[in-house]
Amino acid sequence: MKVLILAAGYATRLHPLTLTQPKPLLPVAGRPMIEYVLDNLAPIGGIDRVYVVTNAKFAGHFQKWADGYGPRAHLDFTIVNDGSTDDANKLGAIGDLHLVVTREKIDDDLIVVAGDNLFSEKLPAFGEFCRKMNAPVLGVYDVESLDQAKKYGVVALDAAGRITRFEEKPAQPASTLIGIALYYYPRATVPLIGQYVAEGNNPDQPGRLIQWLYPRLPVFTWTVPGLWYDIGSKETLEEASRIFARK
Repeated sequence: MKVLILAAGYATRLHPLTLTQPKPLLPVAGRPMIEYVLDNLAPIGGIDRVYVVTNAKFAGHFQKWADGYGPRAHLDFTIVNDGSTDDANKLGAIGDLHLVVTREKIDDDLIVVAGDNLFSEKLPAFGEFCRKMNAPVLGVYDVESLDQAKKYGVVALDAAGRITRFEEKPAQPASTLIGIALYYYPRATVPLIGQYVAEGNNPDQPGRLIQWLYPRLPVFTWTVPGLWYDIGSKETLEEASRIFARK
């Protein structure tokens, strides 16, 4: 199994913190937030390589971090530079995903996660569920606020937990259950990423791939336990630091 961490954004809402440091390497309670992501994924087991896709500005930062963290965590890393230099020429999250799958010739089960997604709990059960279903899986979370839900992809499910509707950033959310940037693509479905891009679909916002996928084949969901933070502002960064310092 492979893990791909999306980390090619420029996080302009967090300036000046992200002028000289990529968001996933910003400290939360004294540690880079990307380490919490990986610490919680590692118990899934069977992960033989972690890809971090980033940009030309920060590729060196991630390589230096991986050289230190990889041996401690017993994980092998490949840092992939997408060649972008700012928001004007970025590839978008799905564009980056396609770049890594193509350039690195990935032919394996694949977990995709955003480098700024913080989970309070370890996720071995996510791996167990994905292996059992052998189908695409989307991590979901109840934000318990319709206003909050407007920022994300809102999902509706059938009794088996399969997606029946996915609406990206709805003006009037039907519920508070959202899809988060935690995805599983079994080996057989990885080529569909290339099909999505080849058809000229929007290469940004990774949830759009799920939106395109679920009418074509079953996409299941898995509810993320504990707390989840999408670090998009200084306020959420500070709140996460307080919570994780207590843990």
